[in-house]
Amino acid sequence: MEKELFTKSIIKEKEPDEKRISVMSRHTKEDGITPDERIVEGETFDEWRKEFAPPGSLVGAYYRKELSWDDFERKYIEFLRSPEVKQEVESFARRCTEETLTLMCIEDTADRCHRRLLAEELKQYQPQLKIIHK
Repeated sequence: MEKELFTKSIIKEKEPDEKRISVMSRHTKEDGITPDERIVEGETFDEWRKEFAPPGSLVGAYYRKELSWDDFERKYIEFLRSPEVKQEVESFARRCTEETLTLMCIEDTADRCHRRLLAEELKQYQPQLKIIHK
């Protein structure tokens, strides 16, 4: 039986009964310091799972154009499969089959966002997950 797993921008309006999981490394503006007033715990997200955020050095290298998107994807998947993170990913994948969850990040679309990559990795552990990008 399929189980839906949603992904969505954290800026988009919250739907009724939506369980929103932030997978962002920080909730700040681009300067990395100033809080982003659009992102409020309990309003725009319910739970923060920072362990699934790409390492800051990886994000920085991508935004400075030192890495292509393909290289970012490869390195982020390597990060998710690292011994320090893999067990958390497997455990969270099981949880995704028990609850209806929405993975949240700042990007408007999922095509070049790590939330899509995380969702696809979760599906590797739980093939019955049906990923829906909102």
